[in-house]
Amino acid sequence: MSDPLIVIGGGLAGSEAAWQAARRGVKVRLYEMRPERRTEAHRTGLFGELVCSNSLRSKDPGSSPGLLKEELSMAGSLIMEAANASTVPAGSALAVDRNIFAEFISSRLSSHGNIEIVRREVTELPDTPAILATGPLTSTAMAESLARLIGGEYLYFYDAIAPIIAADSIDNDRVYRASRYGKGGDDYINCPMSKDEYEAFYKALLEADKVTPRGFEEQRVFEGCMPIEVMAARGVDTIRFGPMKPVGLPDPRTGKEPFAVVQLRAENNELTAYNMVGFQTRLKWPEQKRVFSMIAGLERAEFLRYGSVHRNTFINAPLFLGRDLTLKMKKTLFIAGQISGVEGYIESTAMGLLAGINAARMMKGLDVPVVPPSTSHGALVRHITESESKHFQPSNINFGLFPVPAAALKIRDKKRRRQMIAEKALEDWGRYLEMVNEEDAGYGYRKSLE
Repeated sequence: MSDPLIVIGGGLAGSEAAWQAARRGVKVRLYEMRPERRTEAHRTGLFGELVCSNSLRSKDPGSSPGLLKEELSMAGSLIMEAANASTVPAGSALAVDRNIFAEFISSRLSSHGNIEIVRREVTELPDTPAILATGPLTSTAMAESLARLIGGEYLYFYDAIAPIIAADSIDNDRVYRASRYGKGGDDYINCPMSKDEYEAFYKALLEADKVTPRGFEEQRVFEGCMPIEVMAARGVDTIRFGPMKPVGLPDPRTGKEPFAVVQLRAENNELTAYNMVGFQTRLKWPEQKRVFSMIAGLERAEFLRYGSVHRNTFINAPLFLGRDLTLKMKKTLFIAGQISGVEGYIESTAMGLLAGINAARMMKGLDVPVVPPSTSHGALVRHITESESKHFQPSNINFGLFPVPAAALKIRDKKRRRQMIAEKALEDWGRYLEMVNEEDAGYGYRKSLE
């Protein structure tokens, strides 16, 4: 432990990673290029600056974001401590005063005796133990360094995310299973639409409110992964000959091909969540709910994740990332935050927390235990390391990522079933924390909490 742990990036993930490692007795050198070099979105040099929204989403303990926040709080998260110290009224959501929030984080990091702060850009991946947490606006030089290591074709700079729907919210009486031309069996759920249904849907899609892209998120970069509404604007039949093409998908109930079809592809082996194929979109979230609920079988759909198209930097994690969050070809380099393939503030924080714990344990010669997949943290790790690499997309936390306990499979009531998932998550997370904290006790962990 003669060399400090290098943490690159002072966003939510990097701040949390540095905090978790430092409180476990590890010396940390935290690099942040702001304010020496600013990004297109940040306005200050503060750590943990929020740029997209001041909301950390639901604080309802029965929701998946609420469950993840509870796990973070149990682990002594700096980000959750800052959020609780800077809350503003927002109903059931946890929203914060951005300035107070970032100032709180900056103050705690700068006053910790184990953290050295360096204000300059890092342009090359270190050869000593390090955590890369440079976020969605990773600098060009660092992105190039990472691309040289993993291959440029596996490093992405824009997200085109389609909505994900809870399987148990799909009306199975209105859909049918099939793959195009029978290739692959009945892998896809197909939502058939008549001519009248399609025309009503098409009109609503064109008229729906859309998110305005920021200056550095120009529409021209998305030609290869075009938003569904942009494609639709090119002509009434454009999407019917694209993602909604019915050819080769006859409805077994009629023997005929529908006028248009929306296909849903499984997101996990448990078949609890489905992706709307080809439906990446810039529609505002309430509009996605309204317009996409016009699709046959999705009238009562529960959206586990809404679609989006935005600037991001992330790796094809299932190919390169181990369950300890290290790169398979560089085991001293941990990847944390959105660059690891998660989506959202608290999800980035969670990966930072795990990277900080794991890196500290590695530097002290301790084993790095696998986080139980039954927990929110483990479900996210499972998603980014075990998803199919061909169709990998970053994801927020949602109940579709969790393995369902055997006892819960017999429960028909969705609320009760999710309550059982949450109860097991907190129980297993508590055991995980008890184990890692007890083993860290001899290395300054308890002392750093005093």
